[in-house]
Amino acid sequence: MSLSPDDDALAAEFALGTLDPAERATLAARRLREPELDAAIRAWEATLAPLAEAVPPLEPPRDWFARIEARIDNPRPAALPIAATVDALASLRARLGRWRAAAIAAGSLAAMLGVGVVFRESTRATAPHQFVAVLQKSPDAPAFAVTVDIDTREFTVRPVAAQAPAGKSYELWIIADKLGAPRSLGLIDAGEVTRANKLRAYDPAVVTDATYAVTVEPPGGSPDGKPSGAPVFVGKLIPVGP
Repeated sequence: MSLSPDDDALAAEFALGTLDPAERATLAARRLREPELDAAIRAWEATLAPLAEAVPPLEPPRDWFARIEARIDNPRPAALPIAATVDALASLRARLGRWRAAAIAAGSLAAMLGVGVVFRESTRATAPHQFVAVLQKSPDAPAFAVTVDIDTREFTVRPVAAQAPAGKSYELWIIADKLGAPRSLGLIDAGEVTRANKLRAYDPAVVTDATYAVTVEPPGGSPDGKPSGAPVFVGKLIPVGP
């Protein structure tokens, strides 16, 4: 029995590390009893492995050793009051969380874009069926990853480093010249995976060429079917599989 396109996409996301913990655990259990799924995951891991080798080594700053010696030689600063210490620890934890999220997001973005480049070169003669878009403010600030199965035109939106807007909702839009005004694809969650089939109403050529955007809307979504403001995250689809 051949692997379904959905399972192959899950295998790719398993290798990328973009599945949530529950989905990853389920797939890890399945691969133990499904040889084809296990082979697909291994194939994706092998495909992604060269990306790590393409990253140039990073040398630490030359003065770091001198800084370490200076801190060893200098006397320890006086202890902070308990309240100040707690505040400092809370601030440090918050910064650490932001740094960790940024590192994970940047790694996911690089892997996703790398997969697109690899498959664009290796499957030119085969029409791709799976696409991915990274919706972001800038190249170093990815917020959501959108995957699309062009055969069914179903899509999945996974949060990468998006923060839930206080008292507001995120809404996803498809934007294309052939469609005129932006068309809503529904609300998306900054903390959960969102799946929908609302792209079925559109031609595959429109789906693959369109721009996808996220706006901040009132709770429940746009009241008039139009974006309430400028997009906060945008992206376009790239092929990631045959």
